[in-house]
Amino acid sequence: MNENNGVMLTLFSCPKAFRGNIKVIQTNALQSWIGLSPRCEIILFGDEEGIPEAASFFGVLHVPQVARNEYGTPLLDDMFLKAQAVARHDIMGYVNADVILMSDIVKAVEHVREKKKAFLMVGSRWNIDSGQPLDFSQPDWQERFRASVLKSGKPTPPEWIDYFVFPRGFYRDLLPFALGRAGFDNWLLWKARSLGGPIIDASDVVMVVHQRHDYSHHPQGKDGVWNGAEAKRNRELMGGWHRCFTLSDATYRLTPAGLKLNLRKERLTRIVLVGGVVRLWDCLMTWTQPIRYGLGIRKFNTDRFFETLKKGVNFFR
Repeated sequence: MNENNGVMLTLFSCPKAFRGNIKVIQTNALQSWIGLSPRCEIILFGDEEGIPEAASFFGVLHVPQVARNEYGTPLLDDMFLKAQAVARHDIMGYVNADVILMSDIVKAVEHVREKKKAFLMVGSRWNIDSGQPLDFSQPDWQERFRASVLKSGKPTPPEWIDYFVFPRGFYRDLLPFALGRAGFDNWLLWKARSLGGPIIDASDVVMVVHQRHDYSHHPQGKDGVWNGAEAKRNRELMGGWHRCFTLSDATYRLTPAGLKLNLRKERLTRIVLVGGVVRLWDCLMTWTQPIRYGLGIRKFNTDRFFETLKKGVNFFR
């Protein structure tokens, strides 16, 4: 992949403040991104402690201003809009700032771009414990690192998505989700399908590695991140549990043999269950309309109706 074929990658992210253990973790991630070949354009959003200095040190683009909610948390819609406006390349990749990337993601993007014009490429992640700076200076660091992850890392379920690759201009009319809080990543998958683009799960050929960290960046810790006011608002913005997509909802899988339709039983099961329940709800609303209107009941809350079901299935962790 080179400049001449027009397939270049812009990565963008909104890091936390560069202090303590998260400084080490984010520095590791940035170094891995910078080492990708051909070199990617990298955009860092935000003006928290250490972000301007990191952008300057690594020679990447810095956009200090990003819209925030009343808690000071950056908002998804504004960052995606600005990133797509300033990017130099036609393929975008939002990546969480604690994730290490390797050359396999570049190869995957090249392959997908050859097959699809509009798409969202995502994939699962591996978790590792990493409290120390990693050495990226050796030519074989990727092979050694990959072997270490396979030995001591842990793959995560399909609910966890840490990167989103798509053509510039693909995402439009996004909502003001709080970044780093529950739900926005799952909604982005649903949004891709609502825009008519296929979801491509690259987990079979791309290893992305998430470095475990604490939740000291939130006043209420882990519980605040997952169950606080911002997480609850994100779930409300989602518009219903049926818009909480996972990797099981991918329409295609990128495999060593190429792009294949996703016919795994997990997807087929979700199509039957989710699609069936939603259709049943729509029919119920239609059939009961005369009775409901006669009783002065014109609107039901779908989320409340399915509250029991939602409690039984944890889509957000």
